[in-house]
Amino acid sequence: MPWPAPVTLQGEFASLVPLSLEHSGALAHASGDGEVWRAWYTNVPSPDQMLGEIERRLEEQRAGRMLPFTVLDEEGVPAGMTTYMNIDAKSPRVEIGSTWYARRVQRTALNTQCKRLLLEHAFEVLGCIAVEFRTSSFNRASRQAIERIGAKPDGILRNHSRHSNGTLRDTCVYSILESEWPGVRVQLDAMLGKHAQ
Repeated sequence: MPWPAPVTLQGEFASLVPLSLEHSGALAHASGDGEVWRAWYTNVPSPDQMLGEIERRLEEQRAGRMLPFTVLDEEGVPAGMTTYMNIDAKSPRVEIGSTWYARRVQRTALNTQCKRLLLEHAFEVLGCIAVEFRTSSFNRASRQAIERIGAKPDGILRNHSRHSNGTLRDTCVYSILESEWPGVRVQLDAMLGKHAQ
């Protein structure tokens, strides 16, 4: 049995379900919402690339390197994708990444809810000692969102890879440690509580 095993995670403002080829049409529509795939410093699949990206992520899952999810909004409509990746079952630890959302759900409670669900599962079910986040140094919105949920910077991997347009990417690395999770959980619950009022 691969680790971590596919699972459905449900919250008040969003849910995460195992990624499926059946989601390709709805996810292509979500990617086209605001043309979020056009940002050069991200790797969001365009609508016409969506099926291939889903197939790639599912192949990574079969190889034990990724556990991909479809993100559903409050109405159960696919609004994006996220994954556990860089999986290290021995340590154990995971990275939460390859995340993107349709424009219509950005700056809502959806991202906070997704991170709350993924972190809770990682620390309280999978027993992770740390959860990592990585993003391009140019992706200021992503960096701010990662810092807002309580992740701390580990450093910058300079010339780590290339952006989709071929330019060199410096990768900002963050993490939350197992010992920090209780405080982060309180912070996330407070953030979600503001949306529930």
